[in-house]
Amino acid sequence: MPGTQEMMIILLIAVLLFGANKIPKLARSTGQAMGEFQKGREEVEQELEEIKDGTGSSGSASTDDVATDVDATETTAETTETTDR
Repeated sequence: MPGTQEMMIILLIAVLLFGANKIPKLARSTGQAMGEFQKGREEVEQELEEIKDGTGSSGSASTDDVATDVDATETTAETTETTDR
């Protein structure tokens, strides 16, 4: 853990590099990015837990649903081609 002198030197370097006006904006954006990262991590952990428990995601389509959708699309396309002739 850096001591008081080391923290003062780091702060001085930050002020020289970014300017005093930009440091609060930089800190705010860093905090927002960390919050978004944590939210994303929690969502992934929740999804993995659901998969592990066998409940799965309620919004995901099963393989049968996808196959039915593909068949309906192909039938619609064939009907359209027939009526265009």
